[in-house]
Amino acid sequence: MSELEDTYKHKGLRKQLVLGIAKKGIKDKSVLHAINKIPRHFFFDKIFDVHAYEDKAFPIDAGQTISQPYTVAFQTQLLQIKPGDQILEIGTGSGYQACVLVEMGAKVYTIEYQKKLYQKAIRFLPKIGYQPHMYQGDGSKGLPRFAPYDGIIVTAGAPTVPEELIQQLKVGGRLVIPVGNDDIQSMVLIQKVDENKIKKKQFDHFSFVPLRGVKGWKE
Repeated sequence: MSELEDTYKHKGLRKQLVLGIAKKGIKDKSVLHAINKIPRHFFFDKIFDVHAYEDKAFPIDAGQTISQPYTVAFQTQLLQIKPGDQILEIGTGSGYQACVLVEMGAKVYTIEYQKKLYQKAIRFLPKIGYQPHMYQGDGSKGLPRFAPYDGIIVTAGAPTVPEELIQQLKVGGRLVIPVGNDDIQSMVLIQKVDENKIKKKQFDHFSFVPLRGVKGWKE
């Protein structure tokens, strides 16, 4: 990890990044504020921190990536988060997305399949002032212990929408999940209208690492 120093240069680059993703169509001011606030370079080794404020994904440990800032903003905007909302994130990864959710005032539960990434996140996020509730395990089935949730965000590509995730949503809740093959996916927004009815919308194509677990892609 880089040394935890957030310079004027970093802040200036972050501001340019936020202006860029706003031009791409992100209008939710609380999402833009959160991305402007969080030092993304903290999630990079110092040698790579020049890449932290480019609008692109970047490799991290265990064959995973830290998502493109626009993708983080797009998924988060679809959730329509209000302060106090209970949000489940499936795929902690670097922890950056969880920090965005916490910064927006959500009560965040996040679960990571890979033990190495979980152990890194649980040590690192409190050091930079963020403390989501972090768990390690198979998030493809959700985290029923704390359900129902106001929103669920999946940060890995799934072959289908797991029924368990819809069950763990509150009525009125929103699920954002990339669905497709293990190379390219459509972003799917599911709104739970009542216990037996959902509304579904699909958005442009994205590319995520595969969702692992019983309801994801097998190892």
